[in-house]
Amino acid sequence: MRRMQCDYYARAECRSCAWIERPYADQLAAKQAHCESLLAGHRELAWEAPQASAEAGFRNKAKMVVAGTTDAATLGILDPAGRGVDLRDCGLHEPGLRESLPVLAELVARAGLTPYDVAARRGELKHLLVTRAPSGELMVRWVLRSQEPVARLRKHLPWLLDRLPVAVASVNLQPEHKAVLEGEREIVLSDGATLRMRVNHLDLHLRPQSFFQTNTAIAAALYRQATTWVDQAHPREVWDLYCGVGGFALHLAREGRRVRGVEISPEAIRSAEHTRDEAGLPGVGFEVGDATRVGAGRPDLVVVNPPRRGIGPELAAWIEASDARGVVYSSCNAESLARDLDALPSYVARRARLFDMFPQTAHHEVLVALTRA
Repeated sequence: MRRMQCDYYARAECRSCAWIERPYADQLAAKQAHCESLLAGHRELAWEAPQASAEAGFRNKAKMVVAGTTDAATLGILDPAGRGVDLRDCGLHEPGLRESLPVLAELVARAGLTPYDVAARRGELKHLLVTRAPSGELMVRWVLRSQEPVARLRKHLPWLLDRLPVAVASVNLQPEHKAVLEGEREIVLSDGATLRMRVNHLDLHLRPQSFFQTNTAIAAALYRQATTWVDQAHPREVWDLYCGVGGFALHLAREGRRVRGVEISPEAIRSAEHTRDEAGLPGVGFEVGDATRVGAGRPDLVVVNPPRRGIGPELAAWIEASDARGVVYSSCNAESLARDLDALPSYVARRARLFDMFPQTAHHEVLVALTRA
């Protein structure tokens, strides 16, 4: 079977796609076997066929380290010596995303943005973050060390808007010299402040500092599967913990059903509320808060979509003590998923499905449906 070809990998310039030498069918089988082995103790668990992804051209987001010089900037990663490796032709990115990068590199020169030199600790432009919506519109974010270049970016923004369908343009300020991608402060330069991500029947609004899955097609399939499983359980009240921009919560909205979403990011909650209001879904409420400390309430079903560390013992104990008849758990780390399921002894894992969000790597997403024993 044909393998994905990558000149960067062949030249040993980038080895991020550690599984690229494996045929895709073998990658999928290995991920499935790994997840099944970790959850082998759940004997009533039935696995559905894994959801495959496109092997290339699936990433809707580019996170590029900017290096080199103002007139010859590299967009990609740093090599072990701290020199820039240009990856603007990375085959994982959606075609429209790849096509935007040379224009954005030209803007670096036009606006006189000096790439940040990590070793010397000088320069301004640290990262370029670009997200592409299914419509082709873009969100472009420049991560800068200071506000000094902002006026120049504003001056050259019309030039950029004439060449690319940029819906949102912003500057993120990260003044510290440490391995943190972005800082807390965001300066929106464009008239628009949200990128409209069409997923199934919903236009999810993505703000600059809110998270969205990097594989739009697989995210859509994940939401469809969760919706099917939740609808089959007929809950009247659903809580979506770690709700992000509301992908699960908004898909689960039904007449006569209450949905509550909890997320620690204020930007994500603003995005979720924007979509809710535009879609006319009054039965869905969102709040900024720690998903592990959700307080009192009696949901019939709980959806959790935690970071790689999992939900942890505190939230697992809360779910155990709750009246929830079911749990739908979306995990990006089967190891923490296995630990968390062991901490929910009152529930039986009934159904599971692998979603290949990240081809060419060992990473994956797993959806599991549990019911109270």
